[in-house]
Amino acid sequence: MKTLIRTALTAAALATAAAACTSSAQAPVPAKLDLSEDVRLVAYSSCDDMLAGLRQKAAENVGPWGFGGGVQPFAAREMVQSDTAATGKAAPEHSTTNVHEAGVDEPDLVKTDGNRVFIVSNGTLRVIDTATKKVTAKLDLIEKKGRDGGYMGGADLLVSGDRALVVFRGAMPMYKSFAPQMTTSYILVDLAGEPKVIGTVRPQGEHVDARMVGSTVRIVTRSQPDIKFPQPKDQIGEEQLKKINQEVVRQAPADAWLPKIEITDANGTVKKDAVACERVSHPAEYTGASLLTVHSLDLAQGLTAAGTDPISLAADGDTVYGTGQSLYVASNPRWWWPIEPVMIDDAPAATPDSTTATPSASPSGSASGQAPADPATPVDPTPTLSPTPTLSPSKPVIPPEETELHRFDVSQAGAPRYAASGKVPGRLLNQYSLSEFEGNLRVATTLADQKTSSSSVYVLKADSLQKIGEAGGLGKGERIYSVRFIGPIGYVVTFRQVDPLYTLDLRDPAAPKVTGELKITGYSAYLHPAGDGRLIGVGQEASDKGRTLGTQLSLFDVSDPAAPRRLSQMFQKDSGSEAEWDPHAFLYWPKTGLTVIPVTGYQEGKTGAMVMKVDQNGVTRLGMVKHPKQQQKDYAYQPGIQRSMVIGEELWTVSYEGIQVNDMASLNSKAWIPLT
Repeated sequence: MKTLIRTALTAAALATAAAACTSSAQAPVPAKLDLSEDVRLVAYSSCDDMLAGLRQKAAENVGPWGFGGGVQPFAAREMVQSDTAATGKAAPEHSTTNVHEAGVDEPDLVKTDGNRVFIVSNGTLRVIDTATKKVTAKLDLIEKKGRDGGYMGGADLLVSGDRALVVFRGAMPMYKSFAPQMTTSYILVDLAGEPKVIGTVRPQGEHVDARMVGSTVRIVTRSQPDIKFPQPKDQIGEEQLKKINQEVVRQAPADAWLPKIEITDANGTVKKDAVACERVSHPAEYTGASLLTVHSLDLAQGLTAAGTDPISLAADGDTVYGTGQSLYVASNPRWWWPIEPVMIDDAPAATPDSTTATPSASPSGSASGQAPADPATPVDPTPTLSPTPTLSPSKPVIPPEETELHRFDVSQAGAPRYAASGKVPGRLLNQYSLSEFEGNLRVATTLADQKTSSSSVYVLKADSLQKIGEAGGLGKGERIYSVRFIGPIGYVVTFRQVDPLYTLDLRDPAAPKVTGELKITGYSAYLHPAGDGRLIGVGQEASDKGRTLGTQLSLFDVSDPAAPRRLSQMFQKDSGSEAEWDPHAFLYWPKTGLTVIPVTGYQEGKTGAMVMKVDQNGVTRLGMVKHPKQQQKDYAYQPGIQRSMVIGEELWTVSYEGIQVNDMASLNSKAWIPLT
């Protein structure tokens, strides 16, 4: 195969991406989008226009059981050194959250500015001094009542200077007196001196994800219309029940759709508001059954009179991708479920090919998600329906697998501007399936039917989200397991029994081309640039039958796009790594090649953080960091490590139970900071 991308081009692109990992000052400036094109998609002309449109669309899409939802697919940190921290004293070199785009921060469970480490555990924010390894401040963010009260779980953070935004996604206060309640809340904390809450935002709906550029955070939530459908006392047919629901929708007020927001200021004063009609837009096609809302919050300014300055779009979404000037929200197709009644003696419908099914979602809206299912293990992707009065065998009416894409212009201060919507065939793996480059958006999806599947990379004009190019036919009978776009080059891994790593030439947006292919056993679920024509892959080794065997880390030589090859592999049998499905768990320190991934082993003593060194020639295992065993009643367990950070010459690792500090050279333990 002819080489379509020169070695120097590939090496330069990877080197540029790796350089972005080492200095926040060197973050690349994205190409300026041409926003002059008229986009015929904007806001409703009036509240009456909005209500009429939403009622009509929602009535068309409501079913006998209301606004049904399918099972969502699972969703899916660059290392930065800093010279100074908000404390004013020089900070040691340190890693930060592994993010998709340099300069665009993502919420994660731990943050550091080099001088301090911030983490929320069981509803309590802790500030840890990195010099003394001591907790210097605590702040309870969730009310605790009694011995069994409190908050179960963690929270994500965004930090800018002396301000933190704590993201509670579906927080669950646990009290004896009532069942857990799901809420979404964003708590703004002042970290200067003794931490204190200076504002709380509780939006209607669920958290999708957030991105921060500079000190400005864009938060995406989604909500359904607040419409109560009648519960019939007598058994009636689905068609009649659907007609009743349609009539309820046609009578619903505008207030049922407008997302509500509750804001509490530093003095405890509560302000309740809703998104204004003139701030609700819609794409050309929409269902009226879901609204996306984008909130804006400058951490440096705090909560102002504008609140979160929200805008809403009559659309759905589960995947967020951001650049310095664009915020994309994508909606994967829902799994099909039977909706057409048939006679009892009809033959049952075939189940979609289990090897092409996408796993269901975890409740996280960030880059986090659920681990890919073992492709050799049958998976039934059909969601379980609640019993209904007249449920009977049905024929599947399968909607087309299409991913809807919505772009918001966030290049200016204040509220973003809704810019465009579009769609492509198939479903996304996660945010890494999206990449904006030189005014274009690249999108990688897998399209599956009941017999087979294949994947494609589409190139869309970012301004209008109109397709201008396509490279298809990747991994027939397989699905995408990882994607990485680096400058004008794309890498796609598909898997069923073997792992084809595809390289793509994307220099000509109208004619993207597959230039090379590498087939090896197993797969890479996350790809990370390692500079100078090298690519790191984290995933699973597998047998020649496709049965997964354990965690592997691979180093690929991609300097020749026509002939990618694997230089080295590190393998741990019978284990899995959170880095496979959550890139925030992956640590790569370009300065020394230090690479750390958490592993959970099925055997005693195999759980911890695998520490390696990656250089141009291969991967060397340096050792395993383990947290102290914890005793719970009559048994002991090994805590699973979730995150790793470099701070100065030390390696910090985080688990639910605590934070351990190890010497980076010897891996000797230096400190243990309990969180429980």
